[in-house]
Amino acid sequence: MEEELRVRLNDHQVSKIFPVKPKSTAKSVSKSETTDSRYWSSFKPNSNIPKLVSSVAALAFSPVHPHSLAVAHSTTVSLFSSHTLSVSRRFSFKDVVSSVCFRSDGALLAASDLSGVVQVFDVKERMALRSLRSHKAPARFVKYPFQDKLHLVSGGDDGVVKYWDVAGATVISDLLGHKDYVRCGDCSPVNDSMFVTGSYDHTVKVWDARVDTSKCIAEINHGGPVEDVVYLPSGGMIATAGLNSVKVWDLIGGGRMVCSMESHNKTVTSLCVGRMGLDEAAENRLVSVSLDGYMKVFDYGRAKMTYSMRFPAPLMSVALSPDSSLRVIGGSNGMLFAGKKKKLPDAEKKATSFWSVNSQVEESRRRALRPTYFRYFQRGQSEKPSKEDYLVKEMKGVKLARHDKLLKKFRHKEALVSVLEEKKPANVVAVMEELVARRKMMKCVSNMEEGELGLLLSFLQRYCTVQRYSVLLMALTKKVLEMRAEDINGKEEFKGVLRNLKREVNQEIMIQQSLVEIQGVIAPLMRIAGRI
Repeated sequence: MEEELRVRLNDHQVSKIFPVKPKSTAKSVSKSETTDSRYWSSFKPNSNIPKLVSSVAALAFSPVHPHSLAVAHSTTVSLFSSHTLSVSRRFSFKDVVSSVCFRSDGALLAASDLSGVVQVFDVKERMALRSLRSHKAPARFVKYPFQDKLHLVSGGDDGVVKYWDVAGATVISDLLGHKDYVRCGDCSPVNDSMFVTGSYDHTVKVWDARVDTSKCIAEINHGGPVEDVVYLPSGGMIATAGLNSVKVWDLIGGGRMVCSMESHNKTVTSLCVGRMGLDEAAENRLVSVSLDGYMKVFDYGRAKMTYSMRFPAPLMSVALSPDSSLRVIGGSNGMLFAGKKKKLPDAEKKATSFWSVNSQVEESRRRALRPTYFRYFQRGQSEKPSKEDYLVKEMKGVKLARHDKLLKKFRHKEALVSVLEEKKPANVVAVMEELVARRKMMKCVSNMEEGELGLLLSFLQRYCTVQRYSVLLMALTKKVLEMRAEDINGKEEFKGVLRNLKREVNQEIMIQQSLVEIQGVIAPLMRIAGRI
């Protein structure tokens, strides 16, 4: 930036050029003193954060207290403390990280990189739990559903949206339909099965994981390459960013555009939704950042811009903490522009309770249902009953074991082999009694292969003399030896089992004979004692 000073000396015009350095701090450009300007200007800039290696691609706050901040830059995800804004942990990747997201309980962190890999980390242990490899091009975004802890949604430059089973590290469904790079996405705050994705083919598609087909359930044309898309808190509206415009769409109304805001001069790179405090009267605002270096705040209910702030670098990402205490913006030069709420005097804190930071209040506010929310009309099992409601307790379904499922399907031999492999004698005897009642026990024995017959004989040898099971197992042992004598005789693998079985039976016979002798001695003595 240069300023030119012109001075006239002796009727001669002399030009001098003085270089002026640009300011390195953000500057508010809102002229009028409004509620929005007072609120957003109350974030005190923090200049203690060191400059990062490269452009800040993504930001994410943990949804649970104390709301740690994850910053994706270059091949690293740095975890910052929300109180001190110092780095507490680092996670390294093989390629440039493009997106980062916390799970609803804050215990796991998912991130995608340009190699197409999505990795899931344990935040406390600092270790990678899963590496999800299926994208054939750079993965551009990854999101955990609002409350679902078992699934992930990701998209990439291969144009495919993937719905993951994290525990099994497998793709549940490949969602096709985009014709260009998929660059962004977000999950519904009211339904864990629904999410939206934005692409460079100018479209935003709405998906439902419960639908078997891979086709989207709704489609919106933004009119330009879509850089970011977010759900608004009601769950029935979304906001999209592309080129220099931010547009709000009504999904319930069939994808109707509610308003379009084109106050940026360059491409809008990131969106987020912020709440102006935590009290009941606090309103939500849509925050956008752009390559022109401006942060804009939109009141989408009135369809107007309420606040603007200029920064000394192109902006790539923006995030607001769930407790409304911290605002962070990432620049293309590796700078983090963080602003924390100014601490108010005690008297002023009591008068304006929405300045206070309380994660419990935020949690209850997030879960609260009001008639103005779209989520109010989709209440389900998570809805808490009121005092006037009559509770009907429902019997919980019994989880069946594998052998029980096979018995229900009348696959008798497979059920018997399955329970023999479990090596639980009570379960084995129960299945055998059921097969005897169905008159299928001997048919199962006759159809057994050599390996399966070996399992049965080993079980009979071990438990046929146990008093609780001897009535059934001794008779079954005799039947098995008679029916499968040709298959058992002369086989080396059965010799040891038969030898042990013979020894067990002989020992049991000796014990029974001893008991009979003892009974013969005791019986006369008991009779004499009874007469006396």
